[in-house]
Amino acid sequence: MKAKEIRKGKVIDYKGAPHVVMSFQHRTPGNLRAFVQVRLRNIMTGNQCEDRFSSTEDIPEADVFSFNATFLYKDESGFNFMNSENYDQLCLNEDLVGDNKYYIKEEMAVQISTYNDIPIGIEIPKTVVLTIVETQPELKGATASNSPKPALCDTGLSVNVPAFVKVGDRVNVDTEEGVYLSRAD
Repeated sequence: MKAKEIRKGKVIDYKGAPHVVMSFQHRTPGNLRAFVQVRLRNIMTGNQCEDRFSSTEDIPEADVFSFNATFLYKDESGFNFMNSENYDQLCLNEDLVGDNKYYIKEEMAVQISTYNDIPIGIEIPKTVVLTIVETQPELKGATASNSPKPALCDTGLSVNVPAFVKVGDRVNVDTEEGVYLSRAD
């Protein structure tokens, strides 16, 4: 793949080891050639580094295998998933799950990526339905104002919602931006 095709979460072979892309930025400064600035994390050691590639440079992708899994539960050892194909259970630590922990609910279908049978990442749906467990009550006559209010969801995520949303409402949340989209049906 070309360096300009690098995206967050991709796994590349960098200096003979698999590295996951933590962040990337494609830059085209003035009269200079375009380049891609990346922050990488070595999957094996956890060390992070930064590098710059020419946008036309060939970058080898690492051999990554993905499978469907179902989230079962969270305990002190981590987040427990079941492989949907062979029913093996897998426990992922909180560092690997990252901010996705605010969107994962029991029996949710996810995709887990592995490199040499070592879990390296998790992919969740683009939108999830969460339940509001705490928010300020709606003010009478405040229908004309469009100011959002903070609300706490059942997974621990804090999101800004419109004034008409109340405790117990189910809402659609964008998992990439962490923002309220709409009420759920």
